[in-house]
Amino acid sequence: MGGDVAVSGTWEWAEERFGRRDFLLKVGWAFFYVFLGGWLLSNLRYLFPNVLYEPSLLFKAGKPEDYALGVSEKWKKAQRAWVIRTPEGFYCLWARCTHLGCTPNWFEAEGRFKCPCHGSNFNLQGDVLAGPAPKPLWRCQIALGPDGQLVIDKGRLENRPDQRGKDVFFLPYKTA
Repeated sequence: MGGDVAVSGTWEWAEERFGRRDFLLKVGWAFFYVFLGGWLLSNLRYLFPNVLYEPSLLFKAGKPEDYALGVSEKWKKAQRAWVIRTPEGFYCLWARCTHLGCTPNWFEAEGRFKCPCHGSNFNLQGDVLAGPAPKPLWRCQIALGPDGQLVIDKGRLENRPDQRGKDVFFLPYKTA
């Protein structure tokens, strides 16, 4: 019985101090202020959106004289691109398999790009030779900048064989 006296004494004290209606009113206002604070914080967070920092799609790839004939893997890690020099000029392939987006590898001895994940094979021009890839590799826009450097734009892509050798996807370049 001694325990019941202490508990009933506590409730009596609380009843005298606040009263049931005052207690419920204070709890209601407390919940309202918690809700209002959460809503204000979420609106404040909305003003500072998440930002995804990725490398620029446009980059300078150096002077044309820096590239030997064939495939250059200089930009494969940093920009996920290969710069290919032919006797007629330059073009750039995006190092992304058209099957599931893996990064293929260049095999000089075989003269082809091979996807390590699912076995797609592409020739030097990016055409599909074997595997599950449904389309050729993408060609990136390439141009010669005013400072004499190659400028590659991965934001403009083309993979149709009849279009990729024209205009901005192939840079004619002859050494003197």
